Amino acid sequence: MRAKMTIQATLLVFLSVGLMAGAMPSAVGQSNAGYDELLQLFTEWREFESPPMLDGAPDYTAGRFAARYEGFLTLRNRLHRIDPGEWPVPQQVDWHIVRAEMNGFDFNQRVLQPWVRDPAYYDTIWSARSDVPAHEGPTHHAVVELWTYEFPLTDAEEQRLTGELSVIPPLMQQAQQNLTGNARDLWVAGIRNIRAQRTKLDRLSERVTESASDELNSIIAQSQVATDELVAWLVAEAPSKTGPSGVGKENYTWYQQNVHLVPLSWEDEVRLLKRELDRAWSSLKLEEQRNRNLPPMVAASTPEEYDAKADLAAERIMRFLEEKEIVTVTEYMEPALREHLGSFVPEERRNFFLITAHYDPAPLFTHFYHWFELARMDLEPHPSPIRQGAVLYNIFDSRNEGTATGVEEMFMHAGLYDDSPRSRELVWIMLAQRAARGLGSLYAHANQMTMEEAGAVHMDWTPRGWMKTEPDLLIFEQHLYLRQPGYGTSYVTGKYLLERTLADYSKQVEERGEAFRLRDFFDRLNAIDSIPISLARWEMTGLDDEIKAMVDNEY
Repeated sequence: MRAKMTIQATLLVFLSVGLMAGAMPSAVGQSNAGYDELLQLFTEWREFESPPMLDGAPDYTAGRFAARYEGFLTLRNRLHRIDPGEWPVPQQVDWHIVRAEMNGFDFNQRVLQPWVRDPAYYDTIWSARSDVPAHEGPTHHAVVELWTYEFPLTDAEEQRLTGELSVIPPLMQQAQQNLTGNARDLWVAGIRNIRAQRTKLDRLSERVTESASDELNSIIAQSQVATDELVAWLVAEAPSKTGPSGVGKENYTWYQQNVHLVPLSWEDEVRLLKRELDRAWSSLKLEEQRNRNLPPMVAASTPEEYDAKADLAAERIMRFLEEKEIVTVTEYMEPALREHLGSFVPEERRNFFLITAHYDPAPLFTHFYHWFELARMDLEPHPSPIRQGAVLYNIFDSRNEGTATGVEEMFMHAGLYDDSPRSRELVWIMLAQRAARGLGSLYAHANQMTMEEAGAVHMDWTPRGWMKTEPDLLIFEQHLYLRQPGYGTSYVTGKYLLERTLADYSKQVEERGEAFRLRDFFDRLNAIDSIPISLARWEMTGLDDEIKAMVDNEY
């Protein structure tokens, strides 16, 4: 019978796992004046981070940033006057999360400046929920989460949608004043995002036409016109954009270490991704050698065949997690996975991930560990307010993308494909693709390659030519990784940091003479929630060497 984990049980797990190496107590249920001050500062910080409105849209003008920078410095100085050194480790971790977010604000204002350099920043309508805690890449503060609406709309929901859409016309106009940057690749690729917004508006108009109020129809029409005007302006300005789009090696390293808390430099990441690319290719060829006498995998060729494969893959993964005691299986995990099994796609329209899924969906579905995490965040929020919801600026990437990528291989090694050896080949192919695309993104951020040249690395080093079948995924991924430094590598760097955490954790268990249980490791990781792996490692093992080294190099 599948184990059930209630909210109360999750809190018990969190309380129990607070007893780290060195008997560090949990932050839950404890209070001290300094930590209470941090919680108050966190509330004020988040309020400050959300910009004031200008003509009905968030204000991203240069004047607004200049006027409020002193306020930011005051908040950051208050944070650094709080000394968390004697606090329980989970509370110290919370302090570092706030520090990382403030560093992210500072980096965005000094270097990344998406509101100045990145037209895609103004993309407002999101039709689907992200599979990580927040949307991937820099996103403005008033996006319309269309996936949260049910159609036909109730009167209350129609009013909500009308109000949310009203941000688009003034924001599209503001963009034409704010976008003064010279990042050519970001500029040209970003036009695609704004054009896509017009398509989403057209579909929305068709969806609500029969029942929509005059007010809703009017704001949709105004948004369509404003979007068209922005696209036309972007196209007209594009020939004048000639500059690089990467942030450079030094900025990249500072950002990784001080915002995303990834204890690696640009050079470290190049070495790591080259190594993982080599390992994935060589392991794939060894798998092919071992499987040479087995029948080849056959891709689903009908909707019925795909549905059968997807159903079997979901059932098999959930059974494996429970029977092999990989992680505590909760009542919401299987429904969360089954909402995202996908559907049949004709061969000529399959992108890289759909190709793998039509052979065997299970390797891709293990990456859908994402949906387990989001369900947990929704239904069993972390006790600390600082960890409830998404940390800002995609700081979660090493944790969420790294874990989702890491479990693909970990579950394979733990026996998921013992009865399906050729499925192991798909795991290595997916790792090679992620290493190749991340390597390309590193070269792009160092301004050693254009986005197109980075895409060539991504495409050419993906096995079996599976990145050459459909161009949209290639453009989407390389554009995202250029917009968000470190995201393209986070799948592999986060996987490495997760493996390092598992090694440190298991070594401590062995040294204490205890039996290692993988389920305990993942339960503890889950209870700590979606924060950088380096912080999770500290909380799980008491090892703070990575954090100390990065703090020493902060300024």
